[in-house]
Amino acid sequence: MKAGDMFDLKGRVALVTGASSGLGVQFSRALADNGAAIALVARRANRLKSLKDEIEGKGGKAVAIEADVTDRAAMTRAFDAAEKAFGTVTILVNNAGIAHGGRAVEMPAEEWRKVLSTNLDSVFFWAQEAARRMLAAKKQGAIVNIASVLGLMVAKGAVAYAAAKAGVVQVTKALAVELAFKGVRVNAIAPGWFVTEMNDDYLASEAGDKIKREIPMGRFGKEGELNGALLLLASDAGSYITGATIVVDGGQVIQIKG
Repeated sequence: MKAGDMFDLKGRVALVTGASSGLGVQFSRALADNGAAIALVARRANRLKSLKDEIEGKGGKAVAIEADVTDRAAMTRAFDAAEKAFGTVTILVNNAGIAHGGRAVEMPAEEWRKVLSTNLDSVFFWAQEAARRMLAAKKQGAIVNIASVLGLMVAKGAVAYAAAKAGVVQVTKALAVELAFKGVRVNAIAPGWFVTEMNDDYLASEAGDKIKREIPMGRFGKEGELNGALLLLASDAGSYITGATIVVDGGQVIQIKG
């Protein structure tokens, strides 16, 4: 089988959360470019509309769905809308997330809950809903959860974020064990430092220079450098991979762990 055939997503329906900016936009483009119909989910409807128009302008299929990932009712409506447009979602990319920085001893309870709710709780509930619908439709599929290198190591000022992303890694493994026999694969990607709207100011600072020195490749990730891992896990090229977390970080975790 040729590589192009292995990664071909024609006939697949993908739903990407956090699709209005950053990595979510990149993931959506990559899936659409390889043939998947895309349900774009985020809170910022105007940005989703622009991305939808872009994908359709290149001959792809997309639907824009406004939803907050922490709202369970909105989640149900989003899957319903995706199914109405294209059929059962067989690829879920759990990408939505928020960042937090600050000393652990000063973190308000509501901030801890907000980060965990968005970065961990929503990952589980959207994966649960996707799996339920795949099983009901007797469809095989792939769930790709976006974790982080901070789920595998720690850094000052990131206790809630690190705890949530470590939870994503464990949720991924647990779901993989339960769903493998039904043909639903569950994997994660743990990106290192990629410049996005969420962190561009921080990475342009002295702190960013310090982080860069800790990365063996000596640079931050570039746009598109997560697409290979995503397409591997979403397509038939990764048909025997489940419960894995693929680290894409320029060697940072290896450098720190030694």
